[in-house]
Amino acid sequence: MLLWAASFALPTLALLPATVAMGGTLAALERMTREARRNPKVSAGVYGANTAGAVAGTLVSSFLLIPSLGFSGTLICLAGLNGLCALAALMTGWTRDRSPPEFENPIRLGFGDLRLGATLFTTGLLGIAFEVLVVRLAAQLMQDTVYTFAGLLAVYLLGTAAGGLIWQRVGRHTGSESLVPLLAGTAAACLITAVFTPFIARIADTAGEAGIAGELAIAMVLFLLPATAMGALFGHLAQQVRDRRGSLGWAVGVNSIGAAIAPLVATQALIPAFGAWTSLVLIVLGYLLLLPIRRAAVLQAAIPACIALALLLRPAPTLVKVPAGGKLLAVREGSMATASVVDDATGARYLEVNGRFRMGGTSSVRSDHRQAMLPLLLHERPRKALFLGIGTGATVAGATQMPDLKVQGVELSREVVDLLPWFANPAVTGEPPRLTVADARRFVVADSDSYDVIVADLFHPALDGSGALYTVEHFAAVKERLAPGGIFCQWLPLYQLDLPSLRAIIRGFLAVYPNASAWLNHYSVRTPMLALIGPSNERHLDLGALAARLLDPRIRSAVGPLGFDTPIDLLGQFLGGRNALASFAGEGPRNSDDYPFVAFDARRNVLALSAPPWSLLLSVVRAIRPEPAELLAPPEREIWSDRLTAYWQARNRFLEAGAALPGDPRGTALIAAAAPGLLDSVRLSAEFDPAYGPLMGMAKSLISSDRAAAARLLRAINDAAPSRTDAKELLAREFGE
Repeated sequence: MLLWAASFALPTLALLPATVAMGGTLAALERMTREARRNPKVSAGVYGANTAGAVAGTLVSSFLLIPSLGFSGTLICLAGLNGLCALAALMTGWTRDRSPPEFENPIRLGFGDLRLGATLFTTGLLGIAFEVLVVRLAAQLMQDTVYTFAGLLAVYLLGTAAGGLIWQRVGRHTGSESLVPLLAGTAAACLITAVFTPFIARIADTAGEAGIAGELAIAMVLFLLPATAMGALFGHLAQQVRDRRGSLGWAVGVNSIGAAIAPLVATQALIPAFGAWTSLVLIVLGYLLLLPIRRAAVLQAAIPACIALALLLRPAPTLVKVPAGGKLLAVREGSMATASVVDDATGARYLEVNGRFRMGGTSSVRSDHRQAMLPLLLHERPRKALFLGIGTGATVAGATQMPDLKVQGVELSREVVDLLPWFANPAVTGEPPRLTVADARRFVVADSDSYDVIVADLFHPALDGSGALYTVEHFAAVKERLAPGGIFCQWLPLYQLDLPSLRAIIRGFLAVYPNASAWLNHYSVRTPMLALIGPSNERHLDLGALAARLLDPRIRSAVGPLGFDTPIDLLGQFLGGRNALASFAGEGPRNSDDYPFVAFDARRNVLALSAPPWSLLLSVVRAIRPEPAELLAPPEREIWSDRLTAYWQARNRFLEAGAALPGDPRGTALIAAAAPGLLDSVRLSAEFDPAYGPLMGMAKSLISSDRAAAARLLRAINDAAPSRTDAKELLAREFGE
């Protein structure tokens, strides 16, 4: 309750002065226009014209001003534009002879006024609730970026503006007889959206390939017709209020009160109780219930009411995409997101949020455990760890295997936490983690504890709101939660990022953690991940302490299966220190709250999803040259320098070879394609087990099918790594060499 109260109270304090003025402005504009035209029937037209300006404001701000100037610069521009409007008003509207308003005295509220007020309030609530529900459904159909929301809002406002302007020109403004077809028409338009939404899901991917234009097309299909009907309906009601009370302000105020509580009703009541799609149908019935009880009204409501009731009797359609041969296991629709658990044809289970963004699954458990263990091993003695983002819980579960470690996890969506039992992880061996449902940014700021290690999970950079977890301000808030000697690990999904966003994030990270370094999670080119490690103070890695910890039986049992057997297995993940990162990032903008570069770089980040997943990884490893001096202190630096340099060269060759593999080769085709690159890696460093191990596995698999090829491969392995005896011993045992 405290979180929701703060979520409402703080924006209210920030926005109320401006929004009070905005609400009064529309009433003042209507009065000015009425006096200028000597026509009392202008309410719908003024509302439509004002809302048309809102369309332009949405598009210009989202696509031009904020990406160029940031939030503060955009606010200054908009404040200046308001100033120009004030000057224009002084020069035009108020220079006329101002006679007293037509209705100077207050009017007693009769039944008609109460009914009109109730209709205004309810239509405001239903209209914005409809918008919230469609935006939730659209998040499962579209890319769910800041541009997605801007497009949806622009189309909603465009329809509302068109409805007001059309009603100004063709509508009958007096009498309640026009209210019946407007209410029935709005209900029918909303019903059309509900009926066609499941079918739109089938073409959403094709439309999404067209970028912003495709998303705008989907937004128009979802919103344009209902919003147009809503605009005409409000224009009619506003004119009725103007005729009765002499001012538009009462209509705007009552309607906006309903609109203000609509998001709370939709997200906290309707979606959790009925689901987003079923709630759309209930919105249709809500409009029909506002109709007066007359024969004409009943006749006009009969068809949409019957269709709506029929839809309620059938199971609600799901927008979750299930792969061929797979099945949908569970769905949770709640206030924050729609989360689902899906099995694919291979039996792998994964978690999706809003039908598009995969948050991990059973096939990535080993990688998830490494996400926890790498930063924990880089700390000499972790006792408390905080994980921002839980997903399937595998990363947090992996952390519990570290002895004597208390784990705290924070997850934004209650829906995700509710689905954790579908990914029950037997890896939880230590003290069970404590899980909190909260926004990670707010949790970090409000928390009073300190932690030895803080790990931020992979956040999709294009997803609306995720960019705020990569800002300078958030990184600084995390640093305040670090205990002395603590480290912060921010994981980055290289397969979902573009180069400008990555550089902006690194620049911001270095501003807060000047001794930062970059590490790889594994050597997969399919889902490459980069860790930015930020220590709270300057420090070099203590290899002696690391080696001793890896020999501890309790730690060894946890990290050995992950490939962390010796110090070089961990050191091999090192990609670069502060100097290498600074050179790579170069000069340019940082991602900040005021200048959210990553959020507004979403179009390029979405395009990155269709590029080969290793594209950015190869750009990074080619541009960054790791230096032992940035990792180790003397005398360990001199001892390890040559070994590490050779190991890193072998790693980079291994990644290049993996990216060059054609398609998904199997069997002998895989051996023929992969062996040359793997042999090159082993020649560079015989210690590089990620290449040596697969080579030996290939040779063993060939013994039963092609002994001559097996012998050739074993000889090549032995020539590439003569210091290792495995190939030599197998040659002697199988071939007498």
